[in-house]
Formats: sequence, C-alpha cells, structure tokens
Amino acid sequence: MKYLIQTFGCQMNEHDSEIIAGMLQEMGYQPTTEITQADLVLLNTCCVRETAENKIYGKLGELKHLKRQKPDLLLVVCGCMTQQEQVAEKLAQRAPHVDVIIGTHNTHRLPELLAQARATGKTVIDVWEKEGEIIEDLPTYRQDGIKAYVTIMYGCNNFCSYCIVPYVRGRERSRRLADIVAEVERLAQAGYKEVMLLGQNVNSYGKDLAEKVDFADLLARLDRIPGIKRIRYMTSHPRDFSDKLIEMIASSSKVCEHFHLPIQAGSNAVLKRMNRGYTREYYQELVAKIRHRIPHCSVTTDLIVGFPGESDQDFHDTLELVRNVRFDAAYTFVYSKRSGTPADKMPNQVPLSVKKSRLQQLMHLQNKISREINEALIGQDLEVLVDGESKTNRTKLSGRTRTNKIVIFSGPSDLIGQLVPIRITAAQTWNLIGEWRNDQRS
Repeated sequence: MKYLIQTFGCQMNEHDSEIIAGMLQEMGYQPTTEITQADLVLLNTCCVRETAENKIYGKLGELKHLKRQKPDLLLVVCGCMTQQEQVAEKLAQRAPHVDVIIGTHNTHRLPELLAQARATGKTVIDVWEKEGEIIEDLPTYRQDGIKAYVTIMYGCNNFCSYCIVPYVRGRERSRRLADIVAEVERLAQAGYKEVMLLGQNVNSYGKDLAEKVDFADLLARLDRIPGIKRIRYMTSHPRDFSDKLIEMIASSSKVCEHFHLPIQAGSNAVLKRMNRGYTREYYQELVAKIRHRIPHCSVTTDLIVGFPGESDQDFHDTLELVRNVRFDAAYTFVYSKRSGTPADKMPNQVPLSVKKSRLQQLMHLQNKISREINEALIGQDLEVLVDGESKTNRTKLSGRTRTNKIVIFSGPSDLIGQLVPIRITAAQTWNLIGEWRNDQRS
C-alpha cells in the first residue's frame, strides 16, 4: 500500500504532514511520488488566502477522475481549511468522492478514521470544534536528515482582524519544556544539525504552563544540547519580543541571527485596524535595539497591501518604513478576504487593481534594497550549512548562512550536511553566489 501527501501552506502544515506520514508508515503504507501509484492520497490544506482554497477544490476535481479508475483509492482532506465552520459539510457535498475529512485538532485519530471509511464505504467527517490535549510521541517521518521542524506550541490568541488562524488552530497551548528538550536531544542523536522551532507566536511560549518558563528560557536550554549546531524559530510577534529574548540570542552560540518580524503594514491607522498591538514607532525601535545588540543580524518581514481602508497615504507610510528599516527580504501579499474574520466585514475594501499596483511598487522597492544588502556581503567568508543540490542548478550545491541567506556554489556532494565557510563572490536579489575551496573544510 502506498500513500502520497500534498501539503499546502506554512511550516506548521509541513510538520503536520511529517507526523501524518509517520502514522501512515506505522500502518504499513509506503511513500510514493507518483499519484497514479497511490492507494491513499491526502491533501493537507491551508486557508490563509482564498487562492489556497481554490487550489484544493481544483485538485479534488482532478482526483475525482483517479477515484473512478481506482475505486479502492482512499482520499483524505485535512488541515486548516476543513476546520472552518461548515466547510467540512460543504466539502462533502461538493466532493462526495472524498473518504475522510478531518480537522486540525484530532490528526492523531487518522488511523481509526481510515479504518472506519474502509469498513463503511461512506465519507467520514470528524472535525473537533475545540482543541484538546497535546498528544506527545506521535511517529514522525522526516525526509531531510539535516534540518528538522519541532513544534513548541499550538494555536494563537492574537486575533489579528485579517487572520483565520485562531479560528482553525485554536487557543495557545505550549508543550512542556521537558518534552521539547527530549525531542531535540533525539534529533541530535540521529545526526540532525539544525532545528526550526514552530509556533504561531513563539514569543508567547510558556504563558499557559504551570512552570515558570518563557521562550528565552527554552532557547537557553536547547542551546546546551550537544550535536545541534543551529536553532531557528518561526514566527515571532513584534509586540512580544522582550529584551530578555534579545540578550539570550546575542549570547547564544546556536540560535541564528535571523529575525523574522512580520510588521504587516507601515501605517499606524492600518495597524490599529489590523489589531496588531504595536505602532510603527515601536517596531522601528525594536529593530534598532536588535541591530545595536546583534550588528550582523538579518531582519525579514511580512507585508500586506490593500487592507480595508488603506489610503494612498497609508501605503506611502509603508513604503517609507521599508526605506527606513531596510529589510533583508520581505514576503509581500495583497489582502485576501477571509470569511469569519472581522476584516471581511470592514468598509472601504480596496479594489484589486489598486492592490496589485501597490504590490508591484512595494516589491520593486524591497527587491532593490535586498540586492544592495546582499551586494555588501561580496568578499566575505560566511558559514554555510549545506542542504543539498541547488533547486535552480543541479550541478551546484546550496546552503544557508546563519542569517538565512541562500548561497549557491560548486563543491563535492560529501559537503552536504556539513558547515563550511564560503567566500561570497556575487549577489542576486534572492541569493548569494559563493566559492568553496578544498582547504576550507571545517
């Protein structure tokens, strides 16, 4: 029996798929990359933007034909999209060929739901309205033997007015520090070099625990685990980024000097309507504080254009902030309405043509800044963790610096998984070009 998982969305979804793969393999399934060879196809969905949902319905349309050819094929839909109110029932009506529909809170029940679908021949819908207890020690199948995702908390309490995540992922729940440490220690023993700590807002870690521990304490404990060379995390809310956390990162030997701080907009009026809980002035002071303490860090962000009521002046405030802060990179999006969020009902929705025009202006400015920052690195020797072959040029290798910049260079395949110094020889907007010499092994 073979399975194929298609994952849409963020790193949290990717790690959920690793756990689902682990459960399926314990059931005797083996992975395949050929959809026509699969006995089970699972779509792990996202609902952050409307385009993500449209992709799911399009994919289900394609799978309908495969199901006709293979009646015993099991089709499963899970993830954030199914957790939305009434979406599971709508999905069952639009795609009756789906066998199992499951939400985000009860992924651990997938094996028994599959058995139920096989036994009854009917669509099984199991979506919990409320989040339950954190289930530890679920099997996990990771294909990458160098870097690993580790979830430290689930859910979100922020309720940004544009965001669906709190409604589909539930309230914040932190894993016990001891459980996280044990998982990272097992990864170190298995030879992993880097861990990425995941949470909707990692800065809130520990607030719901009985033990007095916060995110800085967790990083300090993980910093002492032998074998792990790098620690990353995703994502930080600027409002909760403490001085204690900055000091911990500055003193750490393993926590990488990359700060992803989503600001979303540069206008205080828009930030207030977004319910972000900070001002542009606070944000710029935070970045200045980080750069003063950790001068060689990189700072990246998320930006949304065309939020309801965004005026020309609001948008120019965003451009001005981008010029002032000078991000290493930015993930930029046009605002997408999400049913069930406060922003969906806000007046003065911005026309799509205006949103697209603003996005182009923003991307042009940010790309220019990214290129300038990268060009300043030419001639430097940077430590790179080699991931594998470059996705754009299979004859070359690719890796990342501690500041999360992609470096492409030529070298032997036995460098994969190693930390090596690379001399930067050229710069592009999204990556760096480097040179490795045989005497540079570390």
